[in-house]
Amino acid sequence: MRNLGLIINREYMARVKNRTFIVMTFLSPLIFVGMILLIAYLSMLNSTDQKIIGIHDESGKFVMEFKDGEQVQFLDYSARSLDMARQEVLDNEYYGLIHISEIDAVTGKPKQIEFFGKETPGFGTVENIEKTISDKLTREQLIAKGIDVSEIDKARASVNVEIQNFSGERSSKMSNYIKMFFGGAAGYLLMMFIIIYGNMVMRSVIEEKTNRIIEIIVSSVKPFKLLLGKVLGTSLAGLTQFSIWVILGTVLLFGISSFLGIDPGSVQTPATQVVSEAAQPEINQLVIDILKLPYASLIGFFLVYFMGGYFLYSAIYAAIGAAVDSETDTQQFMFPVILPLILGIYVGFFSVVENPHGTVSTIFSIIPLTSPIVMLMRIPFGVPWWEIAVSICVLIATNFAVLWLSAKIYRVGILMYGKKPSYKELYKWLKY
Repeated sequence: MRNLGLIINREYMARVKNRTFIVMTFLSPLIFVGMILLIAYLSMLNSTDQKIIGIHDESGKFVMEFKDGEQVQFLDYSARSLDMARQEVLDNEYYGLIHISEIDAVTGKPKQIEFFGKETPGFGTVENIEKTISDKLTREQLIAKGIDVSEIDKARASVNVEIQNFSGERSSKMSNYIKMFFGGAAGYLLMMFIIIYGNMVMRSVIEEKTNRIIEIIVSSVKPFKLLLGKVLGTSLAGLTQFSIWVILGTVLLFGISSFLGIDPGSVQTPATQVVSEAAQPEINQLVIDILKLPYASLIGFFLVYFMGGYFLYSAIYAAIGAAVDSETDTQQFMFPVILPLILGIYVGFFSVVENPHGTVSTIFSIIPLTSPIVMLMRIPFGVPWWEIAVSICVLIATNFAVLWLSAKIYRVGILMYGKKPSYKELYKWLKY
């Protein structure tokens, strides 16, 4: 155990004293916070930009239906010819021109509706144009059939469904977006940390192997202890760096945003746009849902799955590093390692969000290669304790199995030089 402690201390100190590690530890939060503030600032600028759109309505029915808003202004060019309208919009560098042709006598619809612009218009712009024209045509057809449109408008009923569980606990309709955000962020961060620190372990093994230092080390330490010490030492360095990132990132985000007067919450996403359109009681309930999220469980299980997932993949990365002589030779082994992580992210975003308690989500949250990511995405939605217990137990058992197998490859590979092994040879090493 004394040798194991020395190895852990050596690996940890070698990481935290490294100049690159120190620079990136303190520079990464600045870069990350800077990106968030830049996106928020650009979003604020984008929200203040007003689009000017010309309208050339040959039918004369729709031009008055387009109403000016905070971000869009409509100009009537119907009195000019189409060519003159297009040229004037182009010369003034307006956003675009809507051309509505004459009404077809048979269908009662414009023969052609076009949008001219330097660039392809956004989805929201096109949808707004289509909706405006469609609503006008629908009302005209209803009136033509003798239907009183005003009575239809009066008869429209607004329904608000209140969501609560059987114990009477209320939640908002937007709570799933919040849970998806926190779960997705945790899963994605975990994947990035596994890849970053796993590669760190692999490079360390390759470096010691190419420098022939490993031949001296294994003379006094068993390969299994050496492998375990590398994984533990690097994981502690990773946790140290992550803790510093969280503290510095939080302080910088609130400090700089307050100083510059930028609101990071101004970044517009589909979820925030829906929230802004919701009623005030719904927003209040949403705030309550955010405060009610199991933050302690999220942080605690993030650490548990970070350690479990990192141990699992670091052992694999270390075995790959021992099997090759250079980082270039690792490429043939990397895809099978990265594939489960990518699969976990896709399952999380496409299955967990849609049905967090479904069969696919449950199975992949127990499979050890994907469980660290998928289970973290499921936890905000509420997971039975026994599923988490099974997932963690399977992950721990798999860690011991993979560490044992990786140590067998590590034991042979660290002393092999000048030959790039195949999968068949790696299998033979497991039998030694």
